[in-house]
Amino acid sequence: MATAASDLLEDALLQHYRTLPAAERRRIATQASPEVRLRLAWVERTMAMDRSPGGLAAVLTEGKEMQAPHLDLIDRIYGRIAAGERLRVMVTMPPRAGKSRRTSRWGPVWYLRKQPDHRFMLASYAAHLADDHGRWVRNTITEYAPTLGIDLRYGSQAANRFDIAGHEGGMVTAGVGGALTGRGAHVAAVDDPFKGSEDAGSPTQRDRVWDWWQSVLLTRLEPQGSVLLVNTRWDDDDLSGRLLKEEPEDWIVIDLPALALTDDDPLGRKPGEALWPDRYSADDYARIRKSVGERVWWALYQQQPRPLEGGVWQWTWITAHRISPVAFRGVDLTRIVVAIDPSGGAGTANDETGIVGAGRNNDGELYVLADKSGRHGAHAWGREAGLLSIELQADAFVVETNFGGDMTRQVLIQAWQELERQGLTNGMPMPRIVEVNAKQGKRLRAEPIAQLYELGKVHHVGEHPTLETQMVTWLPGMDSPDRMDAAVHALTELADPAAAAIGTAHYADRRLAGRR
Repeated sequence: MATAASDLLEDALLQHYRTLPAAERRRIATQASPEVRLRLAWVERTMAMDRSPGGLAAVLTEGKEMQAPHLDLIDRIYGRIAAGERLRVMVTMPPRAGKSRRTSRWGPVWYLRKQPDHRFMLASYAAHLADDHGRWVRNTITEYAPTLGIDLRYGSQAANRFDIAGHEGGMVTAGVGGALTGRGAHVAAVDDPFKGSEDAGSPTQRDRVWDWWQSVLLTRLEPQGSVLLVNTRWDDDDLSGRLLKEEPEDWIVIDLPALALTDDDPLGRKPGEALWPDRYSADDYARIRKSVGERVWWALYQQQPRPLEGGVWQWTWITAHRISPVAFRGVDLTRIVVAIDPSGGAGTANDETGIVGAGRNNDGELYVLADKSGRHGAHAWGREAGLLSIELQADAFVVETNFGGDMTRQVLIQAWQELERQGLTNGMPMPRIVEVNAKQGKRLRAEPIAQLYELGKVHHVGEHPTLETQMVTWLPGMDSPDRMDAAVHALTELADPAAAAIGTAHYADRRLAGRR
């Protein structure tokens, strides 16, 4: 009787130990007897396995399994799903970054340990690859059954379908396009639905994957089931691309390019920083980029698939004359403008406001400095344009006024006044407003600027993926995207010989003084 009571007390104490902060647990362990320390070590080991797929992997491999911040993101997704959240998550990342090992192997093992009554469904571009993942999960559960606390049901241990002994859960695998029969799934993970560029480049294959997604995978999902799509991007209309076009509001998107592209990177990286520098540094990626070419680099490594060129711009005109931000520090600009192409209105094809900063040096070389375009309301785009002009020390706003010239002028004036009240202008005079009434056809406006690109007179400072994609895929006759239009307006203003040094009019406040 006393022993039973003692055991209950010890269990209660160990349960309380689990709730303590790490520092407090360490203090207790250092003061405990050797026998108690062994019990606490077992508790710590169990807590690590409970924490995440990465924690489980570290325990079972004795620390040999690699871990990195981007894999932590996948771990957190699994944690939220296991806790009962219904999620649709899309993670895009380059090859050799550990995504399949974490998503399709350690993830399912951990999830089934946490939720042994749930069904886990895994699909990949080929049945044999999905089966390989299933076989690995099955073998891992069998090998570590005593440690995991789960085992497989006798007679249900196939690589592509197995059940957890004493529970309702299990796992089923299939190739994309194959059958997923049986009970519904609480989690459906799709790991690389396309084999490669040729596969994703086929409209027939893309439609086949889409049909399978709608008619097979989604129909097997439980009402509160979650979906995890992890892949590298191959085509603008691959599964990720189509989902983002059809239902963008339904998805949590974690975009992890090999080299960070923006300041709002999910990992907090600065532009140009590598995803996993312990494995591939920025220099390593530079060599890879040179080897695979621009198209594969942008799709497979940067998660920015770029369709083939249209009829006006070519990729090489941009890439061959690009300049790095570091090299640009030695460039003296005589003029800087921020061009704005307001959205045509809600529900139109071009519902972004184009906001592009550009500059010109004394030799007539033009530089695209920044792209802050986006889906901004009137107040938001005015403020965004104002902040960019302060950052770049622009001397003019160039604004298309086809749709309400007085309104666009007023938006900019009000936004600037608000920035002044907030003390953000630092005494800088408001840039002059240059109005552009684009009476010419889109092609007539774009072609002279495209010719400057061809001549190597325009340099993009750093990468501007969305703007550049719009440029090279635009065909005359199509609606022109607002980012591209804003860039054309900015570069047209800067390229005008009559405006080369002083803009379209003289500045009484001599704001260009000091610029050559």
